[in-house]
Amino acid sequence: MQDKLTLMIPGPTPVPESVLLAMSRHPIGHRSADFQTIVKRTTEQLQWLHQTSGNVLVLAGSGTAAMEAGIVNVLSRGDTVLCGDNGKFGERWVKVAKAYGLDVQVIKAEWGQPLDPEAFRSALEADTGKRIRAVILTHSETSTGVINDLETIAGHVRAHGTALTIADCVTSLGACDVPMERWGLDVVGSGSQKGYMMPPGLGFVAMSERAWAAYDRSDLPKFYLDLGKYRKSAAGDSNPFTPPVNLYFAMEAALDMMQQEGLEAIFARHARHRAAAQAGMKAMGLPLYAAEGHGSPAITAVAPEGLDAEVLRKAVKERFDILLAGGQDHLKGKVFRIGHLGFVCDRDVLTAVAAIEATLQGLGQHKGTVGAGVAACAAVLAG
Repeated sequence: MQDKLTLMIPGPTPVPESVLLAMSRHPIGHRSADFQTIVKRTTEQLQWLHQTSGNVLVLAGSGTAAMEAGIVNVLSRGDTVLCGDNGKFGERWVKVAKAYGLDVQVIKAEWGQPLDPEAFRSALEADTGKRIRAVILTHSETSTGVINDLETIAGHVRAHGTALTIADCVTSLGACDVPMERWGLDVVGSGSQKGYMMPPGLGFVAMSERAWAAYDRSDLPKFYLDLGKYRKSAAGDSNPFTPPVNLYFAMEAALDMMQQEGLEAIFARHARHRAAAQAGMKAMGLPLYAAEGHGSPAITAVAPEGLDAEVLRKAVKERFDILLAGGQDHLKGKVFRIGHLGFVCDRDVLTAVAAIEATLQGLGQHKGTVGAGVAACAAVLAG
């Protein structure tokens, strides 16, 4: 059947019809009073989502643009930074930091394992000369389905006294609790096509007062990503460059939905879907890739034994028109990933688990009692 594709990937995520309809409106002038009203309202909504009274700035770009902007606006040539690397996106921030000539010290963990907060504490405490200017890490490592302990690591950064916490919250913001001010986060980057329930195209950068103090000394090159320009424009409910006006319409509608649901309900829903997906996979004899207890509420990575994960993904897509994500780099063919963030409900998770189970049965690869996966998933959702 046409137009029945279900996205169960970590982005783009499904988009509510009300958000699509809002986006279909005729554009308005981005220097008009009507647009300023939308900017003012969405700024307040973004502060609510980030749990901050500080600046949350909107860029036309992806989550990567948001993170790069965060890095180049608070650091200077030759600055020493700690980068957490336990997956594809941790690797990316190491590459970005090196591209700008920063002195990068990497704290690694094996893919599938969480970053060790003690490794950060030790490195920061050893830095008696206060040379470390920032700690850069990914909260929800999408490539492996691991959630890192951002709260504890950020606490060690604050104890250092000089370093900033720069956090990639692209697949965690809107999926789990990220209280920016309470955790003392300095730079938080995210993107529209994840928990925001929007199409790709907007990046968000939240900045603390400590981050702005670092901005004043930063000498890394920037123009379009110069957040000082965005802060100045935001004070007048505007944008320094031409924004994607229709995506602002979509953002307002999506944030309206999120506020109606409420933060605690959003976080509980994502936690429930993580538990349901994990239970379904385990009941079918499919091992989880992320270390036990460290699975992301946004995505579940699964490592089937004795089966090419790409064969399973292809069969699920062809038979049920459900798109699962594959493994990246050396994990290609070894894992598949079930996205359950944003505009996802119990029905979606149960359907995905059922489709995977039926596909395994069809491939002769079901290792448990047929129906056990659906039953386990349903039990969690019913609880």
